[in-house]
Amino acid sequence: MFSFLRQATKPPKSVTVDLDGRSVEVAVKLSKRAASFRLSLPATGPLLTIPERARWADAEAFLLKHRNWLAARLPRAAKRQTLEAGAEVPVRGVPHLVVGTGQSRGRVERVELLDLPELRVPGLVEHQPRRLFDWLKGEALADLTERSAFHAARLGVTVKDIKLRSQSSRWGSCSSTGSINYNWRLILAPPFVLDYVAAHEVAHLVEMNHSDAFWSTVKRTLPDMERGRAWLKAHGRELMAWQPPGSAS
Repeated sequence: MFSFLRQATKPPKSVTVDLDGRSVEVAVKLSKRAASFRLSLPATGPLLTIPERARWADAEAFLLKHRNWLAARLPRAAKRQTLEAGAEVPVRGVPHLVVGTGQSRGRVERVELLDLPELRVPGLVEHQPRRLFDWLKGEALADLTERSAFHAARLGVTVKDIKLRSQSSRWGSCSSTGSINYNWRLILAPPFVLDYVAAHEVAHLVEMNHSDAFWSTVKRTLPDMERGRAWLKAHGRELMAWQPPGSAS
């Protein structure tokens, strides 16, 4: 049991737990509707939901108590993926073979071939992952900026600015001031998935919650929202397996 006293310590947005020597980040969500603690595994990764007035110390104890439950259910198939020559990296849902050009200068180029499109990356081998990562972020920012503007116009709101992040447990976040953070990995998914996340975050500028009114707002700007939402639930962990250069193993 836990106490419904007002929290003395504000809970973190995420917490890292050790599962048999493996560090796993668990997102933390405050909920007005929750009557008890709940540990779940959505597509974006482990999630600890806690009642709004519960104490963080109790929530932390609940999480530690259920470490074995979490360890047993975490998927092992989605192994760490790195952006390097020889890898097959999905771009807008289509697999691309990463090929080092051996040239010291130049830009990343996407080449359409009959069997498997290529991403041709210049630079030294040790620099290629960073160049590819920067290119992917540029593509993501362009697509997300365009789709955010589209949905903002439909809903009559203003997006102040857009930034890309490498969150390990969420696809986006929106502040009441109009700033939106998106996960760069969205460029790896089919366009309708990126479009869904853009609609989702922009809709938060109308409803800063996940109420029925919020979901109605998302559907108003994107009637086919369930398609992207379902895809993320099914394949989100595969996208989260892709790591930016320099990230810890």
